[in-house]
Amino acid sequence: MNDVITIGDAMITFDPDTNGPLRFVNSFRRKVGGAEFNVAIGCARLGLKTGWISRLGDDEFGRYIYNFARGEGIDVSEVKLMQGYPTSINFKQINGDGSSNTFYYRHQSPTLTLNADTLNEAFFEQAKLLHITGVYPAVNNQNIETIERAIQLAKKNNLKIAMDPNIRLKLWNEDKARATLLRWMEDVDYLLAGIEEAKLLFGTNDINKLIEKIKEYSVSHIFIKQGENGAILWKDGNLFQQPAEKNINAVDTVGAGDGFDAGALYGILNNWDPESILKFANIIGSMVVEVFGDNEGLPYLKDAINRLEDKKVVER
Repeated sequence: MNDVITIGDAMITFDPDTNGPLRFVNSFRRKVGGAEFNVAIGCARLGLKTGWISRLGDDEFGRYIYNFARGEGIDVSEVKLMQGYPTSINFKQINGDGSSNTFYYRHQSPTLTLNADTLNEAFFEQAKLLHITGVYPAVNNQNIETIERAIQLAKKNNLKIAMDPNIRLKLWNEDKARATLLRWMEDVDYLLAGIEEAKLLFGTNDINKLIEKIKEYSVSHIFIKQGENGAILWKDGNLFQQPAEKNINAVDTVGAGDGFDAGALYGILNNWDPESILKFANIIGSMVVEVFGDNEGLPYLKDAINRLEDKKVVER
């Protein structure tokens, strides 16, 4: 039985060897990425049994991602290689000021062959938790229908549902994102939202007001990620706060939220107390930003525990 299953696309990411406009970049490093895929990798490295539902192109890049996932110990029984659909790619551009832009090439994505009717209910019957984000459904309306079907299957088979809104306004507008994600909120058990995403969804970034609005739904764990201001967790009427990690050499913030999600899900599934869950998730997010790349910094359980124990020693 899988502890966590997730659904979404993955792609080859090309990171430039030099900064500046891509037209002047001559060499890149090939990696893999994708919001839901990153969470799957993070969960698997922590030792959770993890399954991933997706489609890849039946090409060299698709085979590379497929084998990469298998190598991480992810259950890829619901990942298919599709002929006639090229595996999606993206190129990252690092600007002179250190900011970045990403250019996606998803036309005729192999995930077009993944729809509500192709979801395998047996995969849900053998799982504990479904993790979804706002990235995959933002790509096209078919993906919205697919996620809605996945939620139905999860509820039917008594899976808990975790959602990271992960709102990308380059993919859909505020109104559509808000309407879609709030429609699903009724079924969400664990919300893992960035502070700006929470503001977009609920109309405020005041923590107390946010909690009151989210409490109107059936969410049992409310995580609010605040970047350099740390993170909070609301559970059972209690609010827990965790400051951002200090003395972190942050080189790349991409994937930090995905790492936080993996840590939070690990703690929840292992019935940790809220304070420990929050500390662990925060630690993993901080470890991700210390390494360049979407998922290269996601730690194995032993490394994450060691970092957490080192922090406790310092705090004493």
